[in-house]
Amino acid sequence: MFCIYFVPGPQTYPTYTHLKSFQRCYFPVFVVSVSCENLKPNFIIILADDIGWGDLDVNQPEEKTNNTPYLNLMAEQGLRLTDFHSPASTCSPSRAAILTGRYGLRNGVTHNFAVGSVAGLPLSEVTLPQLLQKAGYYTAMIGKWHLGHNGPFGPTNRGFDYYLGIPYSNDMGCTDIPGYNLPQCPPCDSSGPQRSVHGGCYSKVGLPLMENSSIVEQPLDLWTLTEQYKSTATRIIQNARERGQPYLLYIALAHMHVPLAPPLLPDASAGPPEDDKVYTASLQEMDSLVGAVKSASDDADKDNTLIWFTGDNGPWEQKCQYAGRVGPFMGKWQTNRGGGSAKRTTWEGGHRVPTVAYWPGRILANTTSSTLLSGMDIFPTLLSLAGVTPPSDRRYDGIDATNILLHGEHTGHEFLFHPNSGAAGKFGDLQTVRTRKHKAFYITGAAEACGGATGRQQLHDPPLIFDLERDEAEETPLEVKTPEYQAVADRIARRREELLWDIATDKSVSTADYSTDESAAPCCDHRQPVCRCHTLGQGWETTRTHTHTKG
Repeated sequence: MFCIYFVPGPQTYPTYTHLKSFQRCYFPVFVVSVSCENLKPNFIIILADDIGWGDLDVNQPEEKTNNTPYLNLMAEQGLRLTDFHSPASTCSPSRAAILTGRYGLRNGVTHNFAVGSVAGLPLSEVTLPQLLQKAGYYTAMIGKWHLGHNGPFGPTNRGFDYYLGIPYSNDMGCTDIPGYNLPQCPPCDSSGPQRSVHGGCYSKVGLPLMENSSIVEQPLDLWTLTEQYKSTATRIIQNARERGQPYLLYIALAHMHVPLAPPLLPDASAGPPEDDKVYTASLQEMDSLVGAVKSASDDADKDNTLIWFTGDNGPWEQKCQYAGRVGPFMGKWQTNRGGGSAKRTTWEGGHRVPTVAYWPGRILANTTSSTLLSGMDIFPTLLSLAGVTPPSDRRYDGIDATNILLHGEHTGHEFLFHPNSGAAGKFGDLQTVRTRKHKAFYITGAAEACGGATGRQQLHDPPLIFDLERDEAEETPLEVKTPEYQAVADRIARRREELLWDIATDKSVSTADYSTDESAAPCCDHRQPVCRCHTLGQGWETTRTHTHTKG
């Protein structure tokens, strides 16, 4: 059996900036036939930001919501993973672990990088796109990077052939028309002096949109970003099909991170959605973007493309009405004592994320798995499916989930560690452990809830241990004196000691440089307030050669 591809001649593919200037592009084509059996699969990773396990309709059918119809369809046609966990409960560490298959204590990224960070994911780390790129894949990324934006730390120097997106979170810079946030942030002030704003708002530097290593818009327009991402993703998928080249497309969404910028109602004069409907409108917009990507993929190469949707961590609950839903994973032991139990914590709401895998003909449709898996497993799984062997000079923490996805097996992680992610304890320390149905906490507290309450940090020796089968809300820990507790505590203590020793003796451990410098912030034009540059409609190709970031 052979597949026919129409492959363009040796022309440069239109970039985002090209598409702003040209309505149509024409390329000479050649017809190529290749054996279907020898085709390497395409991979689309869609990573939502700050999304709750309960935000996916099919995770809570009893709620009878219809906010994620396209993801519901993808789950109906694929595999829903109900016990899937982000590798950390905050942005940079989670993304670093996904792209390296290693805990933050190994890859060096234990907390978030800043607007002024001079470095990023250590250069000693080998990333998934680097390995696939070497294996002949076209690699592209759209969206939030947050692993370093200067010089060699940017995405196009870490394995991606193409990049369009924001170098960090969408709240880390001002915009002219701000989205919804709590507290609400002011627009960029281009008339007055540059200033800092308290309460988590930024005003010194406009939020940049980058293409490869160039700033193409600063500040960007939050309200058109989704359409820009959607059209770029569609173009990448279509071009890869025409090339006949396998591809990795990593889409790191701005949704559902604040500031939210949902579409206006059909009647534009009616204004944006009501305040309590903002999150729902944004969730529906995110789902529509996922649906567009799936549709483009299905049209291009349906039977040879794996789409993997998941999240980087749970909801940012201190954002109140602008935060997602954790479902039944309430972390009640903590909330009953004050403080948060979602993003930045190691309660289930902080790291159990909605996850769907879709691959027609390869993944059995309308199936569900409660196998214990992690975002770190994406790295070894995709490499295995591509026939790529990871470097043998380092130790990995992710597992190959191929047989779980394709053959219905149920052997996941025997132990999974959840790193401290900005609430209690030292960044990156592995003080929460999951094994089968049990979960142990050596530290709790220190995360802010909606309303501002922060539970006090508490060390637990012996640890708190919960049975998640009986108590998914994590409300009542096991009694220390019971045989069940003793058996689980002993197993966890031994495995935790083994892992910490393994990391301590790992010669491939990296150390991230978290130093900052104001001059390291991405800036299109230092002469202008908030680094403003008016590149839209003014000859982007000329602008692109002069708006590189530092380094």
